[in-house]
Amino acid sequence: MSALVWTAVGSLAAWLWLLLGQGFFWRTDLRLPPRREPDDWPSVCVVVPARDEAAVLPDSLPSLLAQDYPGRAEIFLVDDGSSDGTGELARELARRHGGLPLTVSSPGDPPAGWTGKLWAVRHGIGLARARAPEYLLLTDADIAHAPDSLRELVAAARAGGFDLVSQMARLRVESVWERLVVPAFVYFFAQLYPFRWIAVKGSRTAAAAGGCVLLRTEAAERARIPDAVRHAVIDDVAVARAVKGSGGHIWLGLAEHVDSVRPYPRLHDLWRMVSRSAYAQLRHNPLVLAGTVAGLAVVYLVPPVALCVGLALGNAGAAVAGGLAWLLMTVTYLPMLRYYRQPLWIAPSLPVTAFLYLLMTVDSAVQHYRGRGAAWKGRTYARPDTPGTRPDAAPEQP
Repeated sequence: MSALVWTAVGSLAAWLWLLLGQGFFWRTDLRLPPRREPDDWPSVCVVVPARDEAAVLPDSLPSLLAQDYPGRAEIFLVDDGSSDGTGELARELARRHGGLPLTVSSPGDPPAGWTGKLWAVRHGIGLARARAPEYLLLTDADIAHAPDSLRELVAAARAGGFDLVSQMARLRVESVWERLVVPAFVYFFAQLYPFRWIAVKGSRTAAAAGGCVLLRTEAAERARIPDAVRHAVIDDVAVARAVKGSGGHIWLGLAEHVDSVRPYPRLHDLWRMVSRSAYAQLRHNPLVLAGTVAGLAVVYLVPPVALCVGLALGNAGAAVAGGLAWLLMTVTYLPMLRYYRQPLWIAPSLPVTAFLYLLMTVDSAVQHYRGRGAAWKGRTYARPDTPGTRPDAAPEQP
């Protein structure tokens, strides 16, 4: 057998494993777990870190203010050094729409060792602590919630005994690039962190989606959130790991009525979204980067190449193995496209999207070694162990 056939067979074997042995990551039927309304509704404080979010607040903040929650709830929006009037706009929206009480505050610049967002979260949790809430809802400024979102999250947490309940918000999918890249983003995330494994006590898999995280205050204190993860760029996964590592029970699933309103109309916008944290996900390890690139190539790029080359050269073994691997890849992608209400004919293009993600990951590493780090909202975060650097020390590079 030729090297091409062996490689194609290896890719097919990988897809058989992913289909059956990776927590059925490709299924999209995991929604909020069974729940019932509690006899008494606990108090909740909603913490919203916001930096230069004036463009999206009119589409997101009113949905929080309008939450239909039977218990006591209050919103703390932390204006993290915005230059576009985010704080004043939030106050104006609260005056205009009414609803839940809103406090807007600013924490000042983050000290050494803190990422800006987590410093803002810490400030918000500090303000909330005076209200002694049983739960904290950590949600991003671009997330719009259905009116019953908070009560559904609390009911699920209470009924299941969860310390952390998180929903992966449905991202916006309107532009051509969003259609190509966004569903695959969630598909790849679920492949890395199979949702069904996350809820298993004692398993090592832990993740959350930062746009919607309901966290029991007692669990946050036990896990020292957010201080224990103060330097994390991928803060949602770090929070979930800390909570689970301290004995907490966590859950993550897909949302039905929690949506991101942030647009990513150009490939450049999506590229920055992925590349700013891709190398951090690999723990800035060149060997892990090399393995990831090789893995992406074998799993996603080899199948179409083996099929086309096999057909061109009359190599039936390569063509059959490559074609079957590509078919499994396509089939496992269909549920995510249905969830995002996208045309199913997009599914065979997943190798193209995977190649883009491969390039984004490599670019993330290149930016890191060029000293640019992971950029977010005008800040660049250096590695916490990089000598002579501190988070937020350099402006975001174009």
